[in-house]
Amino acid sequence: MKKSKLIFKLASITALIIFTTFFSCSSEEEASVDSLFENLPDPDPVSDPDTIVIAADEDTGDYTTCNSDGENATRTSNDLPNPVNVGTIDDRTCYANYKESTIDGITWGIYNITADSNNQDAANTLQPRMERSLPVANSNVGSSVKFTGDFRILEVGDTGSFGSSGSYIAQAKGQHTGGGGSPDPAICLYRAHPVYGTGINADKQVAFDIYAERILVRGGSGSGREVVFLKQVNKNEITSFVLEVGFKVDPSDASKKIHYCNAIIGGEAFNWNIPDPERGTQSKIRYGAYRIKGGRAQIRWANTTHERIQ
Repeated sequence: MKKSKLIFKLASITALIIFTTFFSCSSEEEASVDSLFENLPDPDPVSDPDTIVIAADEDTGDYTTCNSDGENATRTSNDLPNPVNVGTIDDRTCYANYKESTIDGITWGIYNITADSNNQDAANTLQPRMERSLPVANSNVGSSVKFTGDFRILEVGDTGSFGSSGSYIAQAKGQHTGGGGSPDPAICLYRAHPVYGTGINADKQVAFDIYAERILVRGGSGSGREVVFLKQVNKNEITSFVLEVGFKVDPSDASKKIHYCNAIIGGEAFNWNIPDPERGTQSKIRYGAYRIKGGRAQIRWANTTHERIQ
């Protein structure tokens, strides 16, 4: 009997020591466990219903195609006196005019457009847009244009069909010899497509797939372009963007040149050489919000710079 009591007391003392040690170290253990998760990636917003937040400068709810504060007499008449974004405004939407917002010390240019809101061009011709154009570089070897900035995407156009959905956030442009295509042709357009959530977010755009829409031939449009997936960004995620377009010597033949269009999006490089470089006569860049065949698009740009080398 005494032996049994001794064993019981020893077991009780051991349990007490374990219990005391656990609770005396619990705060350290919780901190240690929390630190294990600090560097893990955030949950995928497509499946996490708690990550969808309305941005401070986001338009929400119902809207009308045209508004009194979105009308402008000409494409350049309603810019702010000293816009924070570089370039000349090309405003072809009656939904809204260019505005700015300051969030966490960063001033953002606001580019909002809606389907059928182009009040500057003939009906049923060109897509609505609110973009900024930048100085043009010539076709000499060593000439280039380079644009840098940060963007946030809050909403893009959606028709229910991939071919007509999505909105452009930026584009490389440049004319060429020999005719064909538009007089002011696009070369590579960076197109954001909506990604919808699940559950309570099933009808919400929670992320965006970024594609490059590249010409296959000079002046190419429609089937004369290819659409190549680049990467996905979350809604309202601040993403860095660099686009450089220019001419350089072909390393395989010094008598020839390369017309390049190189982008870096969120730190990832997406380099591409433009077809028929000898036909190219210029390089230029536009950015903002363009193309909206259904719904509304809302793009934000900050920290923009532009460099031209002739």
